[in-house]
Amino acid sequence: MATANVLYAALLVPTVLYLAVTRRRSSRLPPGPAGLPLVGSLPFIDPNLHTYFAGLAAKHGPILSIRLGSKVDIVVTSPELAREVLRDQDSVFANRIMPDAGNAVSFGGVQNIVGNPVGPMWRLLRRLCVHEMLSPSGLANVHGLRRREFRSTLRYLHSKSGEPVDVGAQMFLNTMNVITSTMWGGTIGNESERAAVGSEFRALVAEVTELLGTPNVSDFFPALAPFDLQGIRGKMERFRSRFDLMFAKIIQQRMKAQQNGGETATDFLECMLKMEKEGGDGKAPFTMDNVKALLLVIDLSPR
Repeated sequence: MATANVLYAALLVPTVLYLAVTRRRSSRLPPGPAGLPLVGSLPFIDPNLHTYFAGLAAKHGPILSIRLGSKVDIVVTSPELAREVLRDQDSVFANRIMPDAGNAVSFGGVQNIVGNPVGPMWRLLRRLCVHEMLSPSGLANVHGLRRREFRSTLRYLHSKSGEPVDVGAQMFLNTMNVITSTMWGGTIGNESERAAVGSEFRALVAEVTELLGTPNVSDFFPALAPFDLQGIRGKMERFRSRFDLMFAKIIQQRMKAQQNGGETATDFLECMLKMEKEGGDGKAPFTMDNVKALLLVIDLSPR
């Protein structure tokens, strides 16, 4: 009998402590669904998230909290709040948490602009993207490459006259080609080599994107992340190795062309290699891992 009482107490005390801590934390959060112990609202999530959150907003208001596993998320559903969070107060809310799969594939997560907390490194990466790639002069430098890809798409569509064409797939393919051309288009010499690299890269991007969209136990229960129960981290690390080899080859070709005194394109890769050679901007270092991570995260963006 005494053993049974000890067992009941051993089960009851952690449960009471868990409920007390959860209730105390919840008192400082926006309203939201109560959920279940341990799993929160995970069992009730609707695949159509926009309708699911719209229903919660109608009940709890435009800003609400929802517990998914051991993590609490805050959801804003009104245009005014979204503008406040994403634009007006972006520097406050910009420390976005990378999913476990994203950390595994993106050379540590913090090497790129998406997973990096606001600070000197984040400002350096942002300035590099905005000023060198998205500025009028940066876009003008790759105008010829972009024109070549659009003309190639138009020729393909013209050749399929009278036949059914998946326009969405072709537009994605075109966007992907434009981005890769903008990033390193002047590096890969002939047309057949560009096509081979592009085909391999698109296949990798498709597989990585599918895994990034797969619900991962490690994201909802970070304590279980080291066990990689679904094997997603292991797959992503293998994809990262393949990306690493591909980027290393492209970078090596560009650096070899520079050493031989050949003419190189003024694209984003050229700007990043220059920054890497300088070691950063004096406030934050810039390494080859940053180069590869930025190449990856920007090339994943059209998905």
